[in-house]
Amino acid sequence: MTINNRMYLWLLAASLISTPVFAVDAPTQELSNQSRLLPDYQGVILATAVTTKLVAAHRIKRANLAQEPASLETRQLADWVVDSGDNRSMPFAIVDKTDAKVFVFYPDGRLRGAAPALLGQARGDDSVPGIGDRKISSIRPEERTTPAGRFVASLDRNLRGEDILWVDYVAAISMHRVHTNKPKERRLQRLATPTPLDNRISYGCINVPVKFYDNIVRPAFTGTNGIVYVLPETRSAREVFGSYDVDAHE
Repeated sequence: MTINNRMYLWLLAASLISTPVFAVDAPTQELSNQSRLLPDYQGVILATAVTTKLVAAHRIKRANLAQEPASLETRQLADWVVDSGDNRSMPFAIVDKTDAKVFVFYPDGRLRGAAPALLGQARGDDSVPGIGDRKISSIRPEERTTPAGRFVASLDRNLRGEDILWVDYVAAISMHRVHTNKPKERRLQRLATPTPLDNRISYGCINVPVKFYDNIVRPAFTGTNGIVYVLPETRSAREVFGSYDVDAHE
């Protein structure tokens, strides 16, 4: 056998031995790479699925004020109450002190009714400590505030036997029919004017029209507690309620 023939046979043998190695190792290596990448792909798929479920689970909810005029602060707070469920499926009311107006809602956020209101004579968002135990005659004009905040409210009767909606029992603040026992205060006329500038006259209680109380307030809170939100006028709603802007969550 010549040298060239021997060289040819040696190369042929080498090729036959090495070829199967590549034929086996290449698919094995590919599968190994895929197995290392598979958990990462699974994580991405799982994270995407969870995110999709979370987005689908939290759909923005809003209050329905229909065509009732309301301030931006009132609308934002009403939307937050409904979206967050802060009212705990109870009826709720919002008192806008700046606009001197009360809004009463069904538990699901549909507006039940709205009306003007008379409020505390003094501007401010806090009650004087111990004011609920004092005689009305001792309360100075600058102390006659309607406190801001979130209050669990319920129907009851006052010392004169009148049914009222207690808002802040400790501070003796309630929502009730407008008092007309002092004609010089012209409370009915104040409620009828289109401006809120003359609606600050009470010692702190929230006076509403008689029909509004009888047809809206009392039926809404009969047989159940509810929540009354009194909007602040010296602080922000977020500071008082811990609320958020629902529009920012879209």
